[in-house]
Amino acid sequence: MNFTRRQLLRIAGVSTLLPVLGRHATARDAATPGPGQLEAFLRRPATLLLRNVRPMGGTPVDVLVRDGRIAQVGTALRAPAGTPGEDGRGALLLPGLVEGHSHIDKTMWGMEWYHNAVGNQLTDRIENERAFRDASGHDARAQSMVLAKAFLATGTTRLRTHVDVDTQAGLKHLEGVMHTREVLRELQQIQIVAFPQSGLLARPGTAELLDRAMATGADVVGGLDPSNIDGDPVRSLDTLFDIAARHDKPLDIHLHEMGSLGAFSLRLILDRTEALGMQGRVVVSHCFCLGDLPDAQRTPLLERMARLGVAIATTAPPIAIPPLLACRAAGVTVMGGNDGIRDTWGPYGNPDMLRRAMLIGMRFGLRRDEDIAVALDCVTWSGARGCHFADYGLDPGNRADLVLVDAQTVAQAVVDQPVRRLVVAAGRIVARNGVLESRLAGI
Repeated sequence: MNFTRRQLLRIAGVSTLLPVLGRHATARDAATPGPGQLEAFLRRPATLLLRNVRPMGGTPVDVLVRDGRIAQVGTALRAPAGTPGEDGRGALLLPGLVEGHSHIDKTMWGMEWYHNAVGNQLTDRIENERAFRDASGHDARAQSMVLAKAFLATGTTRLRTHVDVDTQAGLKHLEGVMHTREVLRELQQIQIVAFPQSGLLARPGTAELLDRAMATGADVVGGLDPSNIDGDPVRSLDTLFDIAARHDKPLDIHLHEMGSLGAFSLRLILDRTEALGMQGRVVVSHCFCLGDLPDAQRTPLLERMARLGVAIATTAPPIAIPPLLACRAAGVTVMGGNDGIRDTWGPYGNPDMLRRAMLIGMRFGLRRDEDIAVALDCVTWSGARGCHFADYGLDPGNRADLVLVDAQTVAQAVVDQPVRRLVVAAGRIVARNGVLESRLAGI
């Protein structure tokens, strides 16, 4: 599809691509590190003593960080001379937040408003996005950096993103996000899912591109609606699992298919997970079918998913979705994510994972404090477990990814989403009072 300049501006609602990083900053500026800025920041010792903080709202303690890891948690801790200190003043201490399902390659975060007039069908959105990105020259490298830093400023230190791979763009978007991953790797762990957004079989050559994407450095093999989009679920899933086996990588498959069709595709996924020894290495994103099946059909599927270690990623949209508490009761890990953030698919989403936790809580009617804590778990421990992020949490030995907020309880933190007083990533303070450290803001 060809666009004239006038058509492009009408579709995008933009004439310039200026992210809100500073009055005169551009996305390209944001994606290009200034001379030595990051290197100078990383040369600082990843050592810190946090005093008077309350892990998950508990009893006040001190936390000693050494070499980027939590060394001790206790009262009246003593640190080596010269160790930087921070008085938490009784603030609530959370682990670094986890974004379990995003698409940072396609974001328009920080750009001028995109006028959305796309149709309601999934294929409408796929085709519109592909055409817009091609015609506009949308820069996945620059925009993924903008959004990744916004995530970091609000406390997200681990992130899984799906990145489009298709026969029109090739690996361009993947290479852009790989650059962001590399630049931020000491501070933010980014997993990249090579994602065939336009379908695997529907566009010949995509499977070969997906194979190349894994060889190039993607972390996870992605898939999409093997029945509705590809039209041949057996061949589609056989191809995906074959690529995963060839590269010894996990899978994360978008499954928007509803009802009995979705359940059919899900069973095919579970069959291959079991037969090919992929237990604990498969995520089904969205898995909408589990939200509109009767209990008699849903329960056996959940039990099998738990037995095989198949996790669910949910964005908690206002449609039929997997019931959170029932999934957890069955032993299925459920992690939370934004999906797209401010892109051609829709204007919603925000890089604050406490806000996503609140939306999960609202969507499932979680009102009691202990239930709201479940919503937070979706963007902390369950997110880390579902994505297999190692060394996560607030215990000694784990990577020191820490977030301080002014809240009495975990539930209040989810509901109020306070400004992050302090964000520590791998033992270094990266943001204070919601603002990224100056030497990071310019990269």
